[in-house]
Amino acid sequence: MRAHHSRAAQALDVQIEPGEEFWGWAGRTLGAPARTADGQPAWLRLVSAPENKASGKLWDGALDAQHAFGDLDGHRPALLAVHDAVDDGTAYRAELSVRVDQLVLSDDPILQHDRQLPDSWWQELAGTLEKVAAVNTDRVAVRQQYMDRAIPQFIGIPAPAVTCWTTAHSDVHWANLTKPLRLLDWEGWGRAPEGFDAATLYAYSLLQPDTAARVRAVFPILGSRAGLAAEATMCAQLLQTVARGDNLVLKDRLRDWSEELRQR
Repeated sequence: MRAHHSRAAQALDVQIEPGEEFWGWAGRTLGAPARTADGQPAWLRLVSAPENKASGKLWDGALDAQHAFGDLDGHRPALLAVHDAVDDGTAYRAELSVRVDQLVLSDDPILQHDRQLPDSWWQELAGTLEKVAAVNTDRVAVRQQYMDRAIPQFIGIPAPAVTCWTTAHSDVHWANLTKPLRLLDWEGWGRAPEGFDAATLYAYSLLQPDTAARVRAVFPILGSRAGLAAEATMCAQLLQTVARGDNLVLKDRLRDWSEELRQR
C-alpha cells in the first residue's frame, strides 16, 4: 500500500508531507497529509480492493458525493482529483481531497465524553443534513430487504413502514465530525428512511445522556411515528454488531432503546 500510495502521489503531482499515516480497517485504506504543486494542503487517501470488486457504492462514494454535493457550503472536504490503477489483480483508487485541519470530535465513533457544542454547531449540522436529504440519487444506503429481516430479528417487531425515503450520509458518528463543522467519510451515502442520520448520531451518543438528549431536541423526527423506521433500522444494525462481539459498550443502552421502540 505504501508503494502504491507513493505512486499515486507522483501521478497526482503532490508531495506527501512527513508525519503520521492513517490506516483504515484491515489495511484497506491508507491516508496521509500532502501538498499540491501550488502549495495547497491536501489529503491523499488510497483505497484498495480486488479488481473484480472495484466498483459500486462504496468504491464510488467519494466521487459521487463530489458530483452531488460539492463542498456543502464548506462543511464537506471537496474532492480535488482521483487516480485509478491496477496491479496484479488489485485495484487502487487514490482520492485527493482538501485537507481538514480540525481534529475529529472523538477518536471513537461512540462518544465517550460529553461534548459542549454551541447552538450554532448544532444548527449547522441540522441544516447540512437537510441539504443532504434533499438531493436526488439512485444510490442506496439502507435496503428494505435488510429492514424486513433485521428489525424483527433484533428489535422484535415487524419492520415499520417507511413514510419517506431521503438521502443520508449514513455514517454520522462522532469520529466523522469536527468543530468547526466538517462531515467526513462519504463512502456509504444514499437513500435511507427519513431521519436515519439523526438516528445514527443518537445511537453513537447513547453513553452520554445529555448529548443524546440534545440530538433528540435538535432532530425532533426522533421519537415520532415518521422516524420509527430509521430508529429501528439503526438500533437493529448496532445490535447486530453486538451479536458479533463489537460495540459491546452499547449493549445495555441499545436494549433499552429497542424496548422503547417496541412500545411505540
